Amino acid sequence: MPTLTELTNYCDKRTRRGAFKDFPGAWNGLQVANDGRVTKIGAAVDAGLVPFEQAVERGIDFLIVHHGLFWGGVQPLTGPVYGRFAALVSGNCAVYSSHLPLDAHEEIGNNVLLARQLGLKARRPFLFHEGEPIGWIAPNKLKRAQLQARLEELYPRVVSIDCGSATPRQIGFCSGSGNSAVPQLIAAGVDTLVTGELREEWFNYAQEHHLNLICCGHYATEMHGVKALAAEVAKKFRLPWEFIETPNPL
Repeated sequence: MPTLTELTNYCDKRTRRGAFKDFPGAWNGLQVANDGRVTKIGAAVDAGLVPFEQAVERGIDFLIVHHGLFWGGVQPLTGPVYGRFAALVSGNCAVYSSHLPLDAHEEIGNNVLLARQLGLKARRPFLFHEGEPIGWIAPNKLKRAQLQARLEELYPRVVSIDCGSATPRQIGFCSGSGNSAVPQLIAAGVDTLVTGELREEWFNYAQEHHLNLICCGHYATEMHGVKALAAEVAKKFRLPWEFIETPNPL
């Protein structure tokens, strides 16, 4: 039976956790410990009471999440915040969080896997944060309409702003929020971005700069990395794993 330390060390190394200066609330790495043993791995996009309760019900004692417990900063352990930790402690479930490392990873990251879903191979990084690239760019031969049709097959809600090329030569990928990626597209030689969500003002920007902006949902575009890491860790340590899906439409 593998130990919590073994799994944590593997995830730290595989995601290159130490290389990333993430946002203050991310706190990548082990956020909550268990009794030191792991029998089943889980994956979820968000830390929350409902995913934690479902993980415990399914016998998961090592849960990998993309958005961890501390995005709200220091908070009293009362109300729902207390409920989260109480569920984990009583259920002996550890939580491991990986945010930007699982957006950026060149093999199991959200953006590389988004490209792969479309049959594209990400070749060029962009959208650097504190010296590390977060987004990826893939060469493309699909027509815009084909690209949109494929995404509509994969994602429950796709919103597209079509102001760029009808046959984009390069496509940028930025899972989750793409607000920081849009201003960098032109300099990167890209007129098409596949992302999760965008602010309203980017519509005028897309018109003025002739861009295609395709939004597939913040939650939906950030399932891939945690699933890939969980599957990989489960295979290496010969453990079962399961994805905890929540009906998040955002």
